[in-house]
Amino acid sequence: MSLRFIPAFVLVSALAVTTGCNNMMSSSSMMSTTPTTPSVLSQLTTTTTIGSTVDVGGSPGSPGVGDTNPYGLAIVPSTVVNTTPVANSSLVVSPGDLIVCNFNSSAGNGVGMGTTMEDLKPVAGSKPVRIAQSPLLQGCDALAVNPSKAFIWAAAYTANDNPVVEPTGATTTSITSSYMWDQPWGQIFGSPMPAMGSTATSPEAFYISNAGDGSIVQGLVSTSPPTYTKIITGIPVSVSSTYGVLAPAGLTYDPSSDTLYVVSSDTNSVLAFTGVSTYVANSVNVTYTPGSSSGGYYSSSMAGSFSFSGPNASQAKVIYSGSPLNYPISAALLYNGDLVVGNTGDNNMVEISPSTMMAVGTKSVDSGAPGAIFGIATSGTSLSTQEVYFNDDNTDMVMSLSQ
Repeated sequence: MSLRFIPAFVLVSALAVTTGCNNMMSSSSMMSTTPTTPSVLSQLTTTTTIGSTVDVGGSPGSPGVGDTNPYGLAIVPSTVVNTTPVANSSLVVSPGDLIVCNFNSSAGNGVGMGTTMEDLKPVAGSKPVRIAQSPLLQGCDALAVNPSKAFIWAAAYTANDNPVVEPTGATTTSITSSYMWDQPWGQIFGSPMPAMGSTATSPEAFYISNAGDGSIVQGLVSTSPPTYTKIITGIPVSVSSTYGVLAPAGLTYDPSSDTLYVVSSDTNSVLAFTGVSTYVANSVNVTYTPGSSSGGYYSSSMAGSFSFSGPNASQAKVIYSGSPLNYPISAALLYNGDLVVGNTGDNNMVEISPSTMMAVGTKSVDSGAPGAIFGIATSGTSLSTQEVYFNDDNTDMVMSLSQ
């Protein structure tokens, strides 16, 4: 079972208070009846074990050997062209590969102390091959890959940094060290789809969430050097001895609408920010008001409300809140534009339609102890090619759902 709680860190639970709020939305008002049309999740009936993420190579007791609890998961894009092998191995990071990072080390007190990044080929029976091992990766919890250079950006919670791993395995913070991070917790690459006939170059950015203050940072990599801007603030953050770090996570990007989706773990909600590539500093300020003063931010029985302020407040909204979301932390896009969201509270996946703002399907993917589902990545352009990869921390395995 995955443990998220790290007593060494005291996260900011006080939320930013904003004025001039609009788009007020009650959590209870978002609960909708599941439609009768089949969901994508309900039609994915084949479960495949891809392979373990536990790195057993190297000398016994050496750093990184035996790291567990895979959190970050990303797929190398089809656009990547790379022929350089990782140092000291025959591995070439290739399109379709699954990149995983382990949050915990094998030590008894190793929660949040993992330092390894692994490569698995997307077929059953794959073995993990180490891409990198570095203290810069300590507590790695989310990954995203640059679609042209295969540079892997990592949100490292414990190291409190956002290191970049090259296809050769070299790890550096030189690209990101100019920015003051606050416990990075989510990561995604985003570049809007150009309009039909347009010759303009679309901005390319990494979006990173901070668990310390509930903010979203835009790392614009289409500039040289990259620039970092805190574009969204105030997303709820809390910490629980039972549920651990509850912060903005599951960052997912839809290039067709330039929309960034963010999972608000401790409010059982999913937020959407449209036109996000145009945001500037403090474009959206989020305020969350709990429905019950006695419930706390992670009380499953409460019904709270969100409001948004700032120059781009009209482009922010709640697309879903409430059951069957149950402490979700991961998300990805399905081929039809729906979101698949992973619950840590019950190991269920939930399919949410952004267009109807309804939960259209659920699927249990692990009958074991709660707290197992971390990291989701998807591929495919149709039901027959849809793959939903996910990390199962009860078994330290990467799994796949398909038709």
